[in-house]
Amino acid sequence: MNVQCELCPKSCVIEPGQSGDCRVRINIDGVLRTVVYGFACSTHIDPVEKKPLFHFLPGTNILSLATVGCNLHCKNCQNWEISQCNPEDSTAFMLGPEKVIELARRYRCPSVAYTYTDPVVYYEYTLETAKLARNRNMRNVLVTAGYINEQPWRRLLEYVDAANIDLKGITDEFYRRVCSGTLKPVQNALVAAKASGILLEVTNLVIPTLNDKPEEIRQLVRWVKENLGSDTPLHFSGFSPRYQMVHLPPTSLNTLEMARDIAISEGLEYVYIGNVHSKEGENTYCPNCGKLLIERNIYTILRNELKDGTCPACNRKIYGVWK
Repeated sequence: MNVQCELCPKSCVIEPGQSGDCRVRINIDGVLRTVVYGFACSTHIDPVEKKPLFHFLPGTNILSLATVGCNLHCKNCQNWEISQCNPEDSTAFMLGPEKVIELARRYRCPSVAYTYTDPVVYYEYTLETAKLARNRNMRNVLVTAGYINEQPWRRLLEYVDAANIDLKGITDEFYRRVCSGTLKPVQNALVAAKASGILLEVTNLVIPTLNDKPEEIRQLVRWVKENLGSDTPLHFSGFSPRYQMVHLPPTSLNTLEMARDIAISEGLEYVYIGNVHSKEGENTYCPNCGKLLIERNIYTILRNELKDGTCPACNRKIYGVWK
């Protein structure tokens, strides 16, 4: 008997013994099952700034984990060795939710990140671990492309404290051609995430010739401001040749600075540059008085002037989770 997966917008109809587009959700005797629950393929201790999250517990470490699989197939994927891997071809190790929390405590990480591939495809593993972490007074972070249906997304958000969601482009054509997906479900996920009250940051990977035109950048920025608010941090990340896009050049600092200038001119309050060293583009400034609040060198906090989440010069409240 065929089964239909209702997790993401692809709505795969799966024949017995076969998997959906993500490779890890399989029809076994007429029942849809995940084959990666509790089997991590990658686990690291990262600075939270690497997610990137610049407005969530700065200077802390975060236990980061992933399984194989992804429901998108981005031609530029930097983790394609695991995101586009079949589970039977991967190397994984048992790491159940209890063990995840144990590791986080052992290494003094106040948060757990579900990242690297996409927590959408290892949804049950993410959800159950997040529930346990919440019960143990730990924070949960999603690093995701946000390609998920509304009902499972809202259920997961109940246990999430922060997320960085990719907005890969601002046209449906870009999503279809580069990512094997569509734009609207991602926009819906972004709006729902911000409305839920979690700490939300957005990343746009700027790819030369594909989504780096000033008019497209402006369109994306305006959508973020109008739908997520001017206080939503936006990261413009530099592209490096990967996977099926090794023929394209890396993103120049000039292009990323152009994107940042457009975003600031359109009224976004916190705009950052990533993957390319940029002194001003790595720092947090008060949107009211311009004071330097958090100075960074890539992922290292050099100084933090915030006082109880506010600017010490003008008392402006700064969007974020600071303690």
